[in-house]
Amino acid sequence: MSGPTGKVVVALDWTPNGNHLGFYVAKDAGLYADAGIDVALLSPHDKAYQGSYVASDDTSEGAPKYVTPCSKVAVGEAHFAINSPEGVVGWNVAHGRPKLKAVAALLQDRNTSAIVTLKSSGRARPKDLDGCRYASYAARFEGRIVQKMIQADGGTGDYIEDTPPMLGIWNTLLEGTADATWVFQQWEGVEAKLKGVELNVFPVCDYGMPYAYAPCLCADPAWLEANSEVAKRFLAATAEGYKRAAADPAAAADTLVRLAKTENDGHVVDPALALGSAEYLADKFLDKDTRVWGRMDDGVWTDYVKWLWETGLLTDGMQSRHPDGGRSFSLDDLRAGKAGERIALESVPQVYTNEYLTV
Repeated sequence: MSGPTGKVVVALDWTPNGNHLGFYVAKDAGLYADAGIDVALLSPHDKAYQGSYVASDDTSEGAPKYVTPCSKVAVGEAHFAINSPEGVVGWNVAHGRPKLKAVAALLQDRNTSAIVTLKSSGRARPKDLDGCRYASYAARFEGRIVQKMIQADGGTGDYIEDTPPMLGIWNTLLEGTADATWVFQQWEGVEAKLKGVELNVFPVCDYGMPYAYAPCLCADPAWLEANSEVAKRFLAATAEGYKRAAADPAAAADTLVRLAKTENDGHVVDPALALGSAEYLADKFLDKDTRVWGRMDDGVWTDYVKWLWETGLLTDGMQSRHPDGGRSFSLDDLRAGKAGERIALESVPQVYTNEYLTV
């Protein structure tokens, strides 16, 4: 072990699932402890996420605050957070917020997420989403990305964007209160197969968008600079965890099931779902040529940011439940083009770094 013991909090983007296998394997195998790090894995089913991931039991006016994994990093309550590539870009072009950087790609396969509908709905391709009810995660670029996918398939891109509590979004599709939503094929896709639910699947890279790494691990550059050795040890141990998950998905799935109960307040993961997810992801964690985990290619991020700019999505308007029409807008406004001023492409900083990946 090199250096002093460090405490590291990782804010997960979802309840424990296959995308997180490497963290749980590393913790269970003692890799973090051997590196001198005490790692806590924070799941968004925690009460801290009331009003965003979970429904709020606070009825007071203006409450609760909208909490996300990255917002916890921004205020120092977590050291790393998992986010989408558009989320990473959003943090780097927002006013008054730290420019959180992607420090590792959890997956090398960038096409594992998709917009889905029920097969029984008859909405068999993106253009069929015109007029539908889409269950949204209320992210800054999300609705407009979905709109571009629909338009790339010949539709108008006019649809209704609902924002239920995030952890209930999948159920809105299954229950028929939403027509479409965005999922990870490794989790909801596997769950659908286990339940015998047939889906129409529209992978995000198949409709003109050069999507970046999804999901990716983010951190505040100021914290990274001040704690570079802890960050490097943490990422090295995590990389080994993902390598082990790739080599033995069944063991990794078992680890996820066991540790979710002890690390995440008794959270129950379906063993069959964990195994199906682990098997789906086994060949997607590592670079196929180098067998390295986490490392990101500059061209991937450059192409994605350029696409956001070329399609007019890269604007300074922020999403808000209480829009002011100047710098903040409703999701409906954003899709209608009321999204603030375009951001100059050359002003976008580099949104990622491989500096802390040592293996």
